Formats: sequence, C-alpha cells, structure tokens
Amino acid sequence: MLAGEAVVAIWNDIASEARAPFYDWHINEHMPERVGIPGFRRGRRCVALDGETQPEFFTLYEADTFEVITGADYAARLNDPTPATRAVTAQFRATTRALARVVESRGPGLGGILLTLRFEAEAMLAPELSTITRSCAVVPRVTGTHLCRTERDASDLRTVETRARGDIETPPAWFVLIEATDAQALDLAAVQQALRSAGALGPFVGGRYRLEYLRTKTAVMP
Repeated sequence: MLAGEAVVAIWNDIASEARAPFYDWHINEHMPERVGIPGFRRGRRCVALDGETQPEFFTLYEADTFEVITGADYAARLNDPTPATRAVTAQFRATTRALARVVESRGPGLGGILLTLRFEAEAMLAPELSTITRSCAVVPRVTGTHLCRTERDASDLRTVETRARGDIETPPAWFVLIEATDAQALDLAAVQQALRSAGALGPFVGGRYRLEYLRTKTAVMP
C-alpha cells in the first residue's frame, strides 16, 4: 500500500546536457529535501523501462494527507527553490505534475517495476475504477495497485519554482499505478481495456518504469 492518503506524481524528461546535474541534484539534494517536509513519508524516482514509455522519468512522493501537499511547509519549499533546483528544473521537458488523493491502494509492498496509466473519467465512476484496481492486485507477482484522483486546482497552482516554466502540461484527472516484480506481470493493454470498459476516457497515456532511487523519511536539510 502507499504510505499515506495523498501523492505528488511527476512525469518529466530532461535536456540531454543536464542529465548529470539532474541525477546529482535529485539524489543528494532534492528528494531528501522533499521527503524531509513534515507529513511526507517516501519518495521514489523511476526511469522508463523501454523506448515506448514517455516521458523518461516518473517521480512519486507519498504523504500522510492531501492537506500536507497543499499546506504551508511544502508551499514554503516551492516558493523558495534552491539555486540547484532553479537550474535543473529549467532543463525539464514535457512535465506533468499531479497533486492527487489516493482513492484505492492495495498490495503488500513496493515493486521494482511500476506501470503508470493516466486517463480521464467522470468522478461518479470511482467505484468501478476502484473495482478494477482491486482486481489487478491479485495478479501473480503484482505487489501493489493504486488509484489516484488529481485535484486540478491544486495541481495547476503556480509557485516561484514553476512560474517561469513553459514545459508543464495539464495533469490527468485520474491515474493508476501498478507495481510488480517484473515487467511481464504488467499488461498495460489489458488494464487500459478494463478501464475503458468501465467508462474511462482517452487519451490513455501509459508506460512501464524501473525503480532507480528510493528515499524514506529523513530530517529536513538546512
């Protein structure tokens, strides 16, 4: 299960010349800073498993409640970015950032491979979408399945960190995350078809990612 009732989900590419600074900043500064915010529980970065998965990176932060990711402590970091944060995020491309509530979360733990599937759907379909999420949880070698609903007003709010950026795209209304031990356990087409049958709408944007870096709770960096 996810470690809390809310997540910040970020999909992005990075300019090729900024890859080395990106890895250094994300591992040693940015993710420790974010997970150090009160109420943030865990952060992980994943990289595309194949050439069909775009953007290349997916980062997920798990928080106690939705109020944590819309609260003053997180806002303070967003409105006072470090010099490295300003420099690196200026090189982001094709970024989608969703502040979302966790509607359904099942499973015994983390998986090394993660499927993400973004889509649109009416809010009234939440019970049907939750049923599909639960059914995915019993597939062999699947370790977790999660249904998240984006709060677009919160997601679209611009801060000092994002105000000057032109790479940020509209977040999806919904997304499903499915974790597994291996890629063969994740059938993207089957999940998409099940969601479509339940009334979910396209465009569906999906891909498979491999876990690169995990950060659990740590003290706030100076």
